[in-house]
Amino acid sequence: MPSKRALIVQHEHDGPAGLLGEHLVARGFELHVLQVMAAGSSHSDIVFPDPTTFDVIAPLGSVHGVYDDHVIGSWIGRELAMLCAAHEAGVPTFGICFGAQATAAAIGGHVERAPAWEVGWYAYDTVDPSVADVIGTGAWFTWHGDRFRLPSDVSPLATTSMCNQAFRTGRSAGVQFHPEVTPAIVEAWASKCPPEYFAAKGTSAAELMRGFDSVGVDVAKRASVLFDWFLDEVATA
Repeated sequence: MPSKRALIVQHEHDGPAGLLGEHLVARGFELHVLQVMAAGSSHSDIVFPDPTTFDVIAPLGSVHGVYDDHVIGSWIGRELAMLCAAHEAGVPTFGICFGAQATAAAIGGHVERAPAWEVGWYAYDTVDPSVADVIGTGAWFTWHGDRFRLPSDVSPLATTSMCNQAFRTGRSAGVQFHPEVTPAIVEAWASKCPPEYFAAKGTSAAELMRGFDSVGVDVAKRASVLFDWFLDEVATA
């Protein structure tokens, strides 16, 4: 029997699917990784595939903003078109950070620069009680300076005072935080930023890593619950 197919839209070389990829494989999916940009480049001639040939699509994070058309205009329009087609065709889509913003934009929302950065470990207010045991069970790793606004007919599932943090509509869902990260992924990201970068955002690389030993100690377990919620509830809606 053929494996179920999952398309991982990995925007940069150092932004892998991490725990999400591992979970999809454990659930019987065959991963197809589409890396959009080569290391050191924001331009891409990548051809986005027909989304209906996949059982799940997972667009991941990026250092860019969805609205940075002057930087990523060579490909962002094609990705949004693919995500829109996936949503309209009922292909289950789970966006993470930039991927959540792109999914929100593809369904008629809007992405903009946030008034401040959220970098670190954050707990979220669950607006919808049905996800209190899925998202509201502890802090999640977060690293972003943008936010998404949803179409008027879509309500957020979780928020902070500054941003929407999670949503679902049909078989599409997105989370602003990073449930896929492992200590190795975060360490690699943090190593690329000087201390003053984190100081300006009220944290440090060491504090981010210590979070795995305190608030994030059970994050892999909670991520599994989140991924199963998507696969068992959203993807089958």
